Amino acid sequence: MNKHSNIQMQVHDLQISSLLPEEICETLELKQSFRGKQIFSWIHKGINTFHDMSNIPKTLRELLAERFSAPQSITLDTVQKDPDGTIKIALGLSDGNSVEAVLLEDVKGRRTACISSQVGCAMGCLFCRTGTMGLIRNLSASEIIEQYIILNTEFGPVSHIVFMGMGEPLANLDAVRRAIEVFRHPDGSYISKRKMTISTCGLTPQIISLAQEGPHVRMALSLTSARAELRDYLMPISKRYPLHEVKEALRLYQEAFSKRITLEYVLLKGINDADRDVKALRRFADGLQVVINLIPFNPGANLDFQEPSARDLEKMAGKIEDAGLAVTKRFRKGRSIDGACGQLATSLKKRSP
Repeated sequence: MNKHSNIQMQVHDLQISSLLPEEICETLELKQSFRGKQIFSWIHKGINTFHDMSNIPKTLRELLAERFSAPQSITLDTVQKDPDGTIKIALGLSDGNSVEAVLLEDVKGRRTACISSQVGCAMGCLFCRTGTMGLIRNLSASEIIEQYIILNTEFGPVSHIVFMGMGEPLANLDAVRRAIEVFRHPDGSYISKRKMTISTCGLTPQIISLAQEGPHVRMALSLTSARAELRDYLMPISKRYPLHEVKEALRLYQEAFSKRITLEYVLLKGINDADRDVKALRRFADGLQVVINLIPFNPGANLDFQEPSARDLEKMAGKIEDAGLAVTKRFRKGRSIDGACGQLATSLKKRSP
């Protein structure tokens, strides 16, 4: 086990889906290490009951059912499909809350699971529906992992994972680290670190922690404005972690993991699309290897902004390119089911004490 394998999990987190093969053996006091690998593999194939483990002795299947009740702690409640192929699912949690996850497919056929790390979010970004919920609670590692398992088994193979659903992943870093470790295991999903991306609004201590201790997956910063006063308004967390500190943390991360960092820029019509915004973006990008992901604002309840037109998007992309920066444009996918960037939110059922 590596240095993150001994993360102390609370009792409610101790679900079998978040355990590594050797931990399964330890928990069940199994002498044969291959049994832990078999059980781990079955869990990540998305079985519904322990009795589906056809190559596991009956006595061991009964012990599993006694100790863990079920292979998964969350349930698939609803499925919505957009005509563009995007799938959004709502997942029921054991305490009555729910979260959403999204399956996206790009023009190359690459299928990506966009998974959540929290119920709600405390960051309060003004252009995001999840932020209107406030923070209800963190998800356990198992609740994060099982989102991927369900998407992968119910809707076909998924090759990439982005922590871009509900919540701020770095505000729940221990659980996200554990999930990444489980996703990477060769007896399970076996997903490369280069096929996983964490999106953060800029929690600098956690970015530095990832730089120093890993895991080194791809990093995306939700930037939206590189003008300090505007970002402070749009993203209140910027008052706590100002842009110069965020940039230094990103520089350290890039030294540790020499891949381009994505700067996610939600385009708000008439707000962050002027020449001075591009100049500020250029200054922020200096010294970093970045690509700008230009994302058109997606409207939602309680979000008081105007969405840009296709022409607005092209014009801004051109300005960014003229400033010497690489830019990609996010396709609007999943909007008819409120599954696009910034649109995820669920009804509030129960707050944790």
